[in-house]
Amino acid sequence: MGPLPKKKTSVSRQGQRRSHLAMKPQAISECPQCHAPVLSHKVCPTCGTYKGREILKVETAPKKS
Repeated sequence: MGPLPKKKTSVSRQGQRRSHLAMKPQAISECPQCHAPVLSHKVCPTCGTYKGREILKVETAPKKS
């Protein structure tokens, strides 16, 4: 026979083991240039800046008339 547990794992012990698996809210901050919500440590998708420097050239789409 292979290795099998000798005792049933209790619900509380199972919960203690899984305590770090809970979902956590994402850390959303505000872009200092355009004040749009941005995930922390990411380039702003609206203005293309990160830490005060322009990283991406963001082009605005032409408006349909």
